[in-house]
Amino acid sequence: MSSSLDKLKALTSRLEDKLEQKGKVIPDVSTEVKVEKTTIEKTTSNAPKKSTNSYDNVRKENIERVKSLYEKLKIFEKSPDFDQIFMYKAMNLSGIGLKEDDFGEVRDGKYIQIIAITYEPDKNGKKKAKNISLGYFGKAETLDETLKNEIIEFVLRWRYEKAFQNVEHYKDLIARVDVSEETQETLF
Repeated sequence: MSSSLDKLKALTSRLEDKLEQKGKVIPDVSTEVKVEKTTIEKTTSNAPKKSTNSYDNVRKENIERVKSLYEKLKIFEKSPDFDQIFMYKAMNLSGIGLKEDDFGEVRDGKYIQIIAITYEPDKNGKKKAKNISLGYFGKAETLDETLKNEIIEFVLRWRYEKAFQNVEHYKDLIARVDVSEETQETLF
């Protein structure tokens, strides 16, 4: 789990760097913190506020790229409704490494597939993992480098969006908790 979090942080950092390079300047952190503290003290709601900062822009750009890759990789052939691809519990690759030690390495002799994972009850009502192939791309040895990178990017960006959805879920739950002003000040 920690490894996944580290990868997500690294991806976020790279995306923010790219945004900076495109001319979007991120304000000085010390100034930003002071502004947030002032805003928190003035609000009466305990709910975290949806910001209009780079978080929202990064998420929007990510989802646009996921949709583009969804169409380019023809994922729609197996999962016709784009919004439904986020109903899967997880997504993985077969034939290409995504771990830190083998990231992007194609495994010779293997077939390249994007695999979605869902959980369905078996005949005893117990949840059981079910793998669904969303895309088959042939033998590893014949895979084009550009296509390989797009496949990897699709899976990573899908996971990134799932992480955003989890953040939103927890923000909503936290908003339901009665948090004192003192606690809010220490959080921000």
